[in-house]
Amino acid sequence: MLDFLKRLVTWWNGQTIGTQLWTARHGVKVGEDAQGNVFYRTADGKRRWVIYNGEAEASRVDPDWHGWLHHTWDAPPTERPVAHKAWEKPHLPNLTGTPLAHAPAGSIRRADPVERRDYEAWSPE
Repeated sequence: MLDFLKRLVTWWNGQTIGTQLWTARHGVKVGEDAQGNVFYRTADGKRRWVIYNGEAEASRVDPDWHGWLHHTWDAPPTERPVAHKAWEKPHLPNLTGTPLAHAPAGSIRRADPVERRDYEAWSPE
């Protein structure tokens, strides 16, 4: 019952009831990415959308699927995978606000912040 209420009222916990009805009526499943996000299109191919597995955060979409969603290329990555260079790192979502976010050397979020010698705090006279 709680899941139903979440879907009825919120949009950031996966799909809403309206999206679920639209997808059931007009959607053709195209594929799924490594994170469990499911990608759909209409029968005529004019509209494309994603239903997130969990929190609706746009940075969780892989670059391959992002290109397909925005009509950069016609074939989805399931039919024609995009060739990646050996030096490219795997896609990561935006980690801001999580414990895995980048913290520079002098940040107070670090367990052992490095003392800076190149900065002297200003103090009024």
